[in-house]
Amino acid sequence: MTTTAVREAVEERRSAGALHTIRRGLRLSPELRRGLPGTLLIALVATAGRVIVPVAIQQVIDGGLVEDGVDMTFVLQMTTLALVAVAVTAGATGWMHLRLARVAETALSGIRIRAFRHIHDLSMLHQASEQRGVLVSRVTSDVDQISRFMQWAGLMLLVNGGQALLALVVMLILSVPLGLVVLALVPFISLMIRWFQSRLEIAYLTVRERVGRMLALLAETVVGAPVIRAYGVEERTRTQLEDAIENHRRSAVRAGTLSATFSGSAEFASAFVVAAVVVVGTILAVNGQTSVGTVVAFLFLVQLFVQPVQILGEAVNEAQTAVAGWRRVLDILDIAPDVADPGPDGVTLPHEPLGVRFDSVVFRYPRAGQRADEASASPALRETSVVIEPEQNVAVVGETGSGKTTFAKLLTRLMDPSEGTVLIAGVDAREVRFNSLRDRVVMVPQEGVLFRGTIADNVAMGSPEASKAELAETFHRLGLSDWLEELAQGLDTPVGERGSALSVGERQLVTLVRAAVANPDLLVLDEATSAVDPATEVRISRTLGELTTGRTVVTIAHRISTAEKADRVLVFDDGRIVQDGTHSELVEQGGVYGRLFDSWQRGTT
Repeated sequence: MTTTAVREAVEERRSAGALHTIRRGLRLSPELRRGLPGTLLIALVATAGRVIVPVAIQQVIDGGLVEDGVDMTFVLQMTTLALVAVAVTAGATGWMHLRLARVAETALSGIRIRAFRHIHDLSMLHQASEQRGVLVSRVTSDVDQISRFMQWAGLMLLVNGGQALLALVVMLILSVPLGLVVLALVPFISLMIRWFQSRLEIAYLTVRERVGRMLALLAETVVGAPVIRAYGVEERTRTQLEDAIENHRRSAVRAGTLSATFSGSAEFASAFVVAAVVVVGTILAVNGQTSVGTVVAFLFLVQLFVQPVQILGEAVNEAQTAVAGWRRVLDILDIAPDVADPGPDGVTLPHEPLGVRFDSVVFRYPRAGQRADEASASPALRETSVVIEPEQNVAVVGETGSGKTTFAKLLTRLMDPSEGTVLIAGVDAREVRFNSLRDRVVMVPQEGVLFRGTIADNVAMGSPEASKAELAETFHRLGLSDWLEELAQGLDTPVGERGSALSVGERQLVTLVRAAVANPDLLVLDEATSAVDPATEVRISRTLGELTTGRTVVTIAHRISTAEKADRVLVFDDGRIVQDGTHSELVEQGGVYGRLFDSWQRGTT
């Protein structure tokens, strides 16, 4: 196959890809499909009204100018018809704008909601592999591009496309020779549009991708500003951000250059069509093959025909940007969640203390570009089989990278095992409905994540129905009422962006209280006290017995002091459980736990 043939095949696939994207987007937007037929009908009325005016002019010149002078009655009739057509066109155009704005915003809000929900449905693995700024840009700026297209460029393509088609039909009715002149130039204009369209599609997809990268870096730079300053890497960070901005600038300039070239070419094509009609029309009129009124009407009709071509450059520019944004949104929706909710067919966990069993569980983290079911990396968890009894307090210990956190994520179904089964209360975790699982199993992560609002807002996430009195009672029950009273506004204390108004230890306290308010039957603490100062740890330790009473607790222990208080200790090493017993039993056995205990003793001494 020749280079030209290869290029043509690629361009054909790209064009089909754009149409496929639009069709899929319409399928995912039922609100848009329901509103489009009525809008198209109104657009047809608006378009027809514009064509009546040139026809009225032709009639006035050819029929109103008689040998005796001017037939004023006929002229007034045609003028009145033209005025009515203009009024109807103006009303239909306004109604069309209003209707399209409502339909577009309703449809696009639905796309945003579906995209946000789908992002939350994606596994922790996928969310960790994507930059947050990229994910956010998919459902903000990309959808905004679609909105702008629907309310401006889409409208222009709709109305002006219909206007060009109707004008061409009227021209063929008035004069076939002149109409054929215009029609003969359409293939050349179409080829020009197709050539630019294939290149603009790539250019604007690159722009959207680089916008996402730029936003991701900007978000990381703002959030990580204290770390950047602390390590003195401002220059390196600034260079990375400037490179991302420069890459976006280059791609935007290239796309803009293509668009400007397209607009200039469209302007030249329009002028060429007008010149051709003037020359041929003059010849036909001189030879008596057409009337003067027809030639004059053709000049108006040609303008109605070529005007869409003149603005087509900017409209196609917006269309390509919208298609690129739509494709990026659809790319997110196309990702099948690694951890799927069984929905109404799922099982509800029994209302009793929950036990857990791991049966030959293996887990592999996927490499870059792999799905979870394609993961081929070395196992992070190997042939793990263990039973945790209801109401048992279990500590999980091991060196960094031994598999502790992986075990906790599988236990709470933030991820699914590559092989084997995780059973909660005797039920495969994959068969448990999400709402039942999240109500009964709660994980307190290593980093205390808070959201903008007050302490009460964040704690109430554990139980949205809880009153402030109930929240205060939980603080009191955990022995934290004195700390709460030290705060100027108590429960109404703002936590700031991501909890920045509180210390690391205070943020962890809030997340622990949030877990207590949720009142789960299975509580997983992932090094929940590792970032807490000694005084706060003593305070938590005094009340942790109250929090763990009557429920199953699994603690990823960072400190051996936590393992000492547990009913049972699981020791992980290289993705396997190598020891299992009480603290005293494991100290006597030595092994991995003995080394950890000796290291901890030396550190505390």
